[in-house]
Amino acid sequence: MARRRVGRTMRSQSILPLRTGHRLPNSLSCWFCEFKIYAFNDRLFSFGWRHARFLKVWFAIGVAFSFLALIGSIMILLWELAGNFHLGREISVHDHLSVSWLFGTTSLVPGLSLSVMDTVIIVFSTLFSVAVHELGHAIAAASTGLQIEYIAVFLAIIFPGALVAFNYDLLQSLPRFSMLRIYCAGIWLNAVCCAVCGLLMLCLPLFLSPLYMHNEGPMVLEVPPVSPLSKYLTRGDVILSVDGANISNSYEWMKKMQEVDSRKPNDPYSVQNSHSQAVNHGKGYCVPNSLLEGSMTLLADDQFSCPDELAAFTSLSCYNSSSLIENSNSGSENNGMETKHCLIAMDVVKLRKCGDGWLMAGKNNCACSEKESCMKPVLIPSMSWVEVSYSSPYTPQCSKPNERGQLQSSESGLMSCGGTFVFLGDILSMARSLQLSSYRPRLPFMIFSAYIPVLFEKILACIFHVSATLGFLNSLPVFFLDGESILETGLCYITWLNTKCRRRVLQFCLVGGTLLSTIVFLWTFYCIIVIHN
Repeated sequence: MARRRVGRTMRSQSILPLRTGHRLPNSLSCWFCEFKIYAFNDRLFSFGWRHARFLKVWFAIGVAFSFLALIGSIMILLWELAGNFHLGREISVHDHLSVSWLFGTTSLVPGLSLSVMDTVIIVFSTLFSVAVHELGHAIAAASTGLQIEYIAVFLAIIFPGALVAFNYDLLQSLPRFSMLRIYCAGIWLNAVCCAVCGLLMLCLPLFLSPLYMHNEGPMVLEVPPVSPLSKYLTRGDVILSVDGANISNSYEWMKKMQEVDSRKPNDPYSVQNSHSQAVNHGKGYCVPNSLLEGSMTLLADDQFSCPDELAAFTSLSCYNSSSLIENSNSGSENNGMETKHCLIAMDVVKLRKCGDGWLMAGKNNCACSEKESCMKPVLIPSMSWVEVSYSSPYTPQCSKPNERGQLQSSESGLMSCGGTFVFLGDILSMARSLQLSSYRPRLPFMIFSAYIPVLFEKILACIFHVSATLGFLNSLPVFFLDGESILETGLCYITWLNTKCRRRVLQFCLVGGTLLSTIVFLWTFYCIIVIHN
């Protein structure tokens, strides 16, 4: 939060951080707009003075916390600076996690697209967190008997903020520890707000349990028309598994997809045949040899495409499987060719799995019988093969949700309440194209209320991140933030430093902290943009 000086009037005032100024009416300029609020002065003073004994102890705890936060924030910045500018290290996703996690940018930056509802939530969370911060300053001042002059909200260019103004002479007449209680109150209340939001997020499944199930498969809330999964999934579908590994919630969905993406082939020359564009993916299916004999197709080495609705498969070494295909491959390799088979993918995915590329445990290269061969899909570099199973428990023919993983079957033998599909392409873009919820309505007619738990989660998470950001920024030794006033007052306890030395130490810390913060934040956002582009 930024602070500023005010102009001239009859009384001198203090605006956190400490600045000597005077009172002005509401101000408006081309780059700055400020609105002063006086309506809450008496009410806040009455509340703070009435509970002064408890509040003094409460905000004294905040002083200790704020000094720990001051030291911790400096250590975080130094750690980030040392890590981000380490010579010889490439930019990776880990370069920005510790700082960007506070801002929530790891989830907001990709695509830089926000819905109207997300924008409203962010604005509300920002206003709420700022109000909590300034409320802390005002109540702490009231508990010491100091009347606030006004509360102001402002917009500097495009950056919103707020401030609390006090009578400067009265503020300076307070004991130093009372001053620290006032300066540290905003950081302390932001930390308490984070703790409350975290506790509510942990208890949210319990509060909503009478109406919603939790962690029983992520439910699809929305599938945009441009999503590659719009042909497979609709609103109300529940994702059951990815590559055979069960999925409980939306966080596991992204985690599994990131794991699949990390295994994608990137080097077209990584296989034994350096001229082949196919790579050993490690995901196989136990295909009967009789099916392979009827569909065997010998493709040229520089081709691995099959006719429409067919996918190319090649053998994956499995010591327990038949040697029929392996012998065929060895013969073709001598001629610079590789044996591939064009098979119907939707039939193949129903077969038993083999290979070590699947996410579920227990799969190995020797899972096929002697009458089967382990066949893997042929992939081009930078593309992934992922198998997704889902159910449709809220469709008319499936009016009652089934137990997780158990799909109703029609008389034809097909799964009428779900199915399995294979996606081939950019896994992370596909995964982010869905809007999922970890909550599922217990009753089919409640499908319209599926957005309510997600809305609560987003509001709590956003308030948590914004409050953490405000607390972190104001604990830094930076000009015009609370850290400046905290550091200035704290240095007064070092009695062996004279006034001139204290002033020099304060300026050194503020200049260094401001430069350090600017460098780390700019580098953090640069890393985020580079990684996600």
